[in-house]
Amino acid sequence: MTPEEIKVAAQKLLDAEVTRTQTGVISVAHPDITMDEAYAIQDAFVAAKEAGGAVRKGWKIGLTSRAMQMALGIDIPDSGILFADMFFDHDGHVPKGRFIEPRIEAEIAFILGEDLAGADVTREAVLAATDWVAPAIEILDTRIKRVDPDSGAPRKVFDTIADNAANAGIVLGDKKHSPDAFDLRWVGAVVARDGTVEETGLGAGVLNDPTMGIVWLVQRLAQYGQGLSAGDVVLSGSFIRPIEAPSGSVFAADYGAFGRVDVTFD
Repeated sequence: MTPEEIKVAAQKLLDAEVTRTQTGVISVAHPDITMDEAYAIQDAFVAAKEAGGAVRKGWKIGLTSRAMQMALGIDIPDSGILFADMFFDHDGHVPKGRFIEPRIEAEIAFILGEDLAGADVTREAVLAATDWVAPAIEILDTRIKRVDPDSGAPRKVFDTIADNAANAGIVLGDKKHSPDAFDLRWVGAVVARDGTVEETGLGAGVLNDPTMGIVWLVQRLAQYGQGLSAGDVVLSGSFIRPIEAPSGSVFAADYGAFGRVDVTFD
């Protein structure tokens, strides 16, 4: 893709977010798109949002489960940016019409107390730099059509990456914990929509240890001379499949002793 094509694609994503009207499938319009070009579109999208006053608050990691990677034909996760206006209160409400086609996932959030960078980062370094961990719900949305209406081709991983890794919102739960207070591999959730259990899962579904999601992100950012900052909120990746969140949905993610997250979509 040319720099102009990347800029145009990013603007279409921004317009889709503002108008709540999805744009076309990028990988259909540009069938030879690469992973680097997809991240370049994401970077341009993020830059445009920041130019409009958006404030970065952290990162999300996606596609960490083996099942999702196999479904998309990849072997690595992806990442996107969290902004301040994406945060919703536990037991709060998401206004009707805020998103296009929202879905939710259950995750463990890491809140950093120190900067973290370097290609040689270790699991132990991540835990040492983490101030606290918490249960969380990520709200996904798609500014890109899920399926191209003409060809029937579905979105690919390049589309998801370009679309800020489908990132749209976050709800932090009711408890904070020291990162060594629990074996995060065994922290799980029972997720119900409107009182019916839809999904269950364990933290081990995220690269066998949610902490390793943070390791992956720091190592990826190190390739570009970047890193994480103290105060960043980092979603480590979902250990359940995405659950549709139409208007009127009431979600309860019960993490047992680790806490819970509740949110209602008006």
